[in-house]
Amino acid sequence: MSRVLACIDGSVYAESVTDHAAWAAGRLGLSVELLQVLGRREAGSSDRSGRIVAGARRRLLEELVTLDAERAKLIQREARLGLEEAKGRIETAGCTDVTISLRNGDLLETLAEHERQAALLVVGKRGEAADFATLHLGSNLERIVRASQRPILVTSRAFRPIAKVVVGFDDGPSARQIVEACATSPLLSGLEILLVTVSEPNKAAQTSLDRAAERITAAGNRVKTRMVAGKPEEAISGVVEAEDADLLLIGAYGHSRLRTLVIGSTTSALIRSCRVPVAIYR
Repeated sequence: MSRVLACIDGSVYAESVTDHAAWAAGRLGLSVELLQVLGRREAGSSDRSGRIVAGARRRLLEELVTLDAERAKLIQREARLGLEEAKGRIETAGCTDVTISLRNGDLLETLAEHERQAALLVVGKRGEAADFATLHLGSNLERIVRASQRPILVTSRAFRPIAKVVVGFDDGPSARQIVEACATSPLLSGLEILLVTVSEPNKAAQTSLDRAAERITAAGNRVKTRMVAGKPEEAISGVVEAEDADLLLIGAYGHSRLRTLVIGSTTSALIRSCRVPVAIYR
């Protein structure tokens, strides 16, 4: 069964991830799986078995091993408590089908396993080590976006009701998939949608915009179009701010100006600069 997969950690973004997951699950009518992955350094003791020591040094080594084990247990308990609190928060929001998973090991390997049944992956913009570093994205975010096969919702610092959506549109495969999602997905149904193309005014680009707008309008959703000039990351984020939008949708792969370098200059810059959540489609 499809579900919303929400990845949390000990950062201040955990509540935002939880709230966005509850919002998405409510609109999609899906369950939620809350996942936290502890790295190998967090999950277990350091391997000191190869050291040959004697006397006082041996006793000190034994104490260090004991401390390592206790620290790992405390980290596990803290993570479990955070997951339980997040579960309660989602249940309070009205979604009662919530499971929690605490895993040890590699994040990407674990995600590859858990996302098989996921319709949407929800992650925080920054991780535990970068809560207040406004120009720094979470160290795992780029790896997740590159590796995941699912749409990804990258959350902002705090959740706010989502009513207005900006779509970065370039008429590529991912952009067309976003248009289909705008037309058919309950996640975006009823929201005000603005399709934005970064281009100098030209007939071909306007025709593509109009065709996409017609598809969304035919499904009964409200949509407007706009063509803006400039650097994609600056132009798109400027529209998001000027329109006071609540969500930005962008494609992950392609070779147009909007998606140059994919997870690199343009996409990372958009995630960094936008104060709203960013949904990334393939």
